[in-house]
Amino acid sequence: MLTELRIQNFAIIDKLDLKLGPGLVILTGETGAGKSIILDAVEMLIGGRADATVVRAESDAAYVEGVFKLQGPEKEAVNEILKREELLDDPNYVTLAREVRREGRNVARVNGRTVGVSLLKEIGASLVDIHGQSEHLSLLDPRAHLGLLDRYADIARPLSDYRQTYHKLLTVRKELNEIRQAQADADRRVEMLTFQAEEIEAAKLKPGEDVELKKERDRLANAESLAQYAQHALEVLDEGSQESSAASDLVGQAAQALAGLAKIDKAQEELADQAAALEDSLADVVRSLRDYLDEIEFNPRRLDEVEERVNLIYNLTRKYGGSIPAVIAFGADARKQLKNISNASERIAALEAEENKLLQTLSKQAVALSEKRKSAAEKLGKAIEIELDDLKMAAARFDVDFQTRPDPNGIPLSDGSRVAFDQNGFDRAEFLVAPNPGEGLKPLAKIASGGETSRLMLALKNILASADQIPSLIFDEIDQGIGGRVGLVVGFKLWHLGRNHQVFCVTHLPQLAAFGDEHYQVQKLIQGNRTLTRVERLSGEPQLLELSQMLGEVGEGTLRSAHELMQVARQMVKSAK
Repeated sequence: MLTELRIQNFAIIDKLDLKLGPGLVILTGETGAGKSIILDAVEMLIGGRADATVVRAESDAAYVEGVFKLQGPEKEAVNEILKREELLDDPNYVTLAREVRREGRNVARVNGRTVGVSLLKEIGASLVDIHGQSEHLSLLDPRAHLGLLDRYADIARPLSDYRQTYHKLLTVRKELNEIRQAQADADRRVEMLTFQAEEIEAAKLKPGEDVELKKERDRLANAESLAQYAQHALEVLDEGSQESSAASDLVGQAAQALAGLAKIDKAQEELADQAAALEDSLADVVRSLRDYLDEIEFNPRRLDEVEERVNLIYNLTRKYGGSIPAVIAFGADARKQLKNISNASERIAALEAEENKLLQTLSKQAVALSEKRKSAAEKLGKAIEIELDDLKMAAARFDVDFQTRPDPNGIPLSDGSRVAFDQNGFDRAEFLVAPNPGEGLKPLAKIASGGETSRLMLALKNILASADQIPSLIFDEIDQGIGGRVGLVVGFKLWHLGRNHQVFCVTHLPQLAAFGDEHYQVQKLIQGNRTLTRVERLSGEPQLLELSQMLGEVGEGTLRSAHELMQVARQMVKSAK
């Protein structure tokens, strides 16, 4: 519910801070004082239309902020959205804000972070429902009727069972469509997949061979240069020439000299050992060079083979993946797809049998859902007609229209027909009403009378209170077209609705206002050539005076009538507890 509301520079409201409680919250005051403006601010807060015209004169921006306590069914829905958007701070509260600047730009915030208006609207839809003469009326949307009826009928468990079967069917049909599509162009795919698999398999690729082949190619292509370098090194190190001795001979001579030196000067034994080690290392180098020379192959034919293999691997990796393992995996997948295509007929037959079985199960579940809904709709109609009778619409009739749509791929029914279905079954439900005798039942959206619409909304809300999960309901001048006697009934029903919801009501009827758990007076003041709105919470004597003013000019008679109204309201509330 809405626990705190802050409004700044919005229309004629300069600054307003309200702390609100549960139950029925009444707003009264003279016409034009700003009662509906407060509701307009709330509507903008939950994602409604916003433009620069709401910015108070000589101000740069209008600002609205609301703190909502999450404590009912809406808590899970709102927290899920907040978690998804990484906006969750306190799971028990959420703060929404909206700022509109004079140049037209507007900013939406959730828990202090800037968000898109669409997200504000998504969250707001779970928190507040506004009902007024020209406001959006959620109950007038036929798409919402089936959900409301389902919650009234208390069919959550069978509906959940139906949806599990429904999602299994979607999975089966998805696979069926994929296999049928694959089979439709099977010949072309078989030819292509066979070529790909055989081309890869014929190559007999081995992971890492491309690296080794490139090394071998480099050696073969440069065999002559490699042999020349190795031979020259051998000449210098071990063979020598007429002009100079071999390095191994010279190092050997040096090692012998140092060995003799060490025999005389023991302190130089380490130096002699190093020279001996150098002689041994040089001998190892010479042996390795001779082995390397023996391995150098002058083989143009082998070079051509290696070049051809390297090119083959390059082409395969370019076509089927960036590496040899990727190419091998591609070939394996091609073989798997070929196997699937070859087994498609058997798999299609198995899936079709499963599809038919699931459709039969869905049919039974959907029929059971439909029967429960129609039974609940009958009870709902009678209950709402009783409510409307209390609201002086005794001749009004209410009904739920159920429709189905033919679909050759739909759920089979006992008469052999097939009907379209979705995750809610095959029913299409719409609330119908006939406000006056002889008019015939019509969709709610086509009701013309504002007073009739308000009373009908109230009747529906009272009956569907347990099914409606939105915690805060706002009724803007629901008393339009309602007289004093009916006002007491409307007030009591709003109070009753306030036991399960937080209900805001703007009213001019004292009979209705007497039932408020909280009563706020909205006043328009003129200060320094500026129009201001002030809101004061009333109780006791000030509340009695306000009710008296709503009845007429304040006097002994109106004060007595106001007191009697409060007494009647208290008695009606007491008898209902």
